[in-house]
Amino acid sequence: MFEIFKNHLEIIGTLETVTALRISAGRSTEPIGSDLPVIKDALGRPLIPGSSLKGALRSRLESFLRGIHLDFAANPAQELEWSITPDEMANVKEGIKNLNPQEKEAKLHEYIINNTDLVSSLFGSPWLASKFQIRDLTVSEPEENWFGQYQERDGVAIDRDTETAGDGKLYDFQVVPAGTPFIFHAVIENAEEWELGMLMIGLHQFQTEQIPLGGGRSRGLGVVKLIIEKMNWVDVRDENYKQDKNYKPQTDPEKVKNYLKALIDSNSNPTSPYIDAQPLKKAWADTFINHLSSELHKRTNTTATSSHQNHA
Repeated sequence: MFEIFKNHLEIIGTLETVTALRISAGRSTEPIGSDLPVIKDALGRPLIPGSSLKGALRSRLESFLRGIHLDFAANPAQELEWSITPDEMANVKEGIKNLNPQEKEAKLHEYIINNTDLVSSLFGSPWLASKFQIRDLTVSEPEENWFGQYQERDGVAIDRDTETAGDGKLYDFQVVPAGTPFIFHAVIENAEEWELGMLMIGLHQFQTEQIPLGGGRSRGLGVVKLIIEKMNWVDVRDENYKQDKNYKPQTDPEKVKNYLKALIDSNSNPTSPYIDAQPLKKAWADTFINHLSSELHKRTNTTATSSHQNHA
């Protein structure tokens, strides 16, 4: 279905390495240098791929939600464990093939939305685009915070049979020093309040140094701390969506026009189209917890009904 702009959240901050960080670019083919260099940008400065941060965040949220109900977070690595498998999607398309194009698109969209697991609704799946994007993280103000110095560490692969270093298994690897700040910039569009609450809980794990990044985590590497400096929020939905979730298009045309005008006039008009979303974090998190309770109640009732019918 064609997307309708409803809201936009921009999160800006700094991700600082608390301990040395190793995000390897793979084994080097250079005759001189580290065996396992870190990923670098075009200017030779360290870089953290946005996908690495997003993947670690998604994995942590999946582990939380699986602890409540396995259906809340599908396994993205196994096709047969997706919330909608390829065979299931093929069957759905077969069942609606005789509908006109508009009805077919509407039915398919409805099925995907209703059957996608909670984590994939925000982070995306093969059938649903992600609402959440993180830019690659580059060094903050490199002229002040980056001096072109990497640390070299030694490693060794252990032979599990002899419990000694294997022949030819010595290697070295690069790490980014502790205290290196990276620019964090993420954007979320058209998210529901409960999805924003799930994201806030996940980001809080980075704010409290609970999610390590990269390799060597058992050695103590990869501890990072997220410092959120700005949360710019705009919501152009009208008030009816709060009472009726099926209300279409869920937007206030005047709010949309004012938002677009503010963007165009941003250079000359000091009024920002955004509000500070920091005070909304707790309300979003509460909405997420309530949504989990509601979804868990639905699944419990479905299981109980199915069990009763089987016994009958």
